[in-house]
Amino acid sequence: MSTETDGQGRLYIPKEVREKYGQKYHIVMYEDRIELIPVADDPLAAVREAAGELHDASVEEIRKDIEAEAKDEAEEAGGDG
Repeated sequence: MSTETDGQGRLYIPKEVREKYGQKYHIVMYEDRIELIPVADDPLAAVREAAGELHDASVEEIRKDIEAEAKDEAEEAGGDG
C-alpha cells in the first residue's frame, strides 16, 4: 500500500487502515525508512501492561523498553517499508 503527503506534509491513511489500527500512531525512524506503530486508545493501560513487573522502574526506563519492544515487533512483522 502506498500513499503520499499533501502540500502541508499531511499523510493520508486509508479508511480501512484507520478502522483496523486507530487514529494515533507513533513514528519510528530508521536510517532508511519510517514505520507507523499504532498507539493504544488508553496509553496508560498499555504502559501498565507492557511494564508488567517494571512498576518500580522510572518512566524513562519504561518508555525506552516500550519503544524497543515496538521496534522489535515492527521488525518481526517484516517491516521492510
